[in-house]
Formats: sequence, C-alpha cells, structure tokens
Amino acid sequence: MRVYVPLTLPGLAEAHRTGELGAGPFAGYAVTPALRAWYRSDDVEELEYAALGRAALASLRLLAADEDAPRRRIVVAVDVADGAVTAASDGGAEPGEVTVKVTVPLAKAAAVHADADDAERAVTAAARALAAADGGDEAAQTAVDEAEDHELLWFATQELPNLLGRP
Repeated sequence: MRVYVPLTLPGLAEAHRTGELGAGPFAGYAVTPALRAWYRSDDVEELEYAALGRAALASLRLLAADEDAPRRRIVVAVDVADGAVTAASDGGAEPGEVTVKVTVPLAKAAAVHADADDAERAVTAAARALAAADGGDEAAQTAVDEAEDHELLWFATQELPNLLGRP
C-alpha cells in the first residue's frame, strides 16, 4: 500500500539522519474506503493525488504547530505491507487517514514531495490561518486554499541531501 507521510523539513532531516520514517505507530494517508467515499472517484491516480493532498494538509498542520520549522510542506511517499497499516476509525479522522504500525526504513520511500521556494509566503500565511479556517473563517480558508494551489514538487530519494541543504 502506498502511504503518504506528512513531515516538516526538520522531521525529514531526522528521518534522513536515523534512516527511519518513524518507529510505528505514526500517521499517514492512503487510498482507503473513507477516502474513496469522500473523493467520489474510482480513478486510482486521482485517489492517490487526493491522499497526497490530505498528507500535505497534515504537513501544514505540523508547520502550524512548529513555528521554527521552515515553511515548506513535506510528504514522503512510501510503500508498506497492507497488514502494517490500519485505517483510522476515530470519528474525527480525516478521509484517508491511516496508522502505520511498524517502523519504516527511509530507504523504502518511493519519493519525497516538497514545496518549491516560491510557496513559502503562501504556506506561511496558511499555517497562521489554519486554526481560524478550521473554525469556519472564510478569509482564513482562502489563505489555506492559496497554499494548496502550490503543487508539491517530486524529489527522488537520492536528492534528499540537496533538499535538506546538506552535502
């Protein structure tokens, strides 16, 4: 199963340092029955893109909670065994939200998705506005939407040192 794991740049740096995305359990997003019902599509590529989008929003939530993290959403796409993942059953769970129950080596990552530098202003504004948007503030939701308008770039795992600004 392809799982999209939301991170921040410091979280990605830690995964790169340890060689692990997380020592389970940790949250991710995948194509689940709840995501299929929410997105209303049978197209696998569209559903994967929707799961990536949900993970990008979760990364934005991580940024809102960590004012010191650089303002770039990070999502790591990783393939894990179906039995290592359970769909979140909590009533407040987001569509596509899953729990990964095992430690996942970063070497299993298929790709890393990250904001381009030119998204920083929009992502900064969205992280600041997120709580108000969650409360129904339409202007704040517009700020979140503007960040979501920035497509995440695709990086091969071999590009992690460059993404992290390390030799």
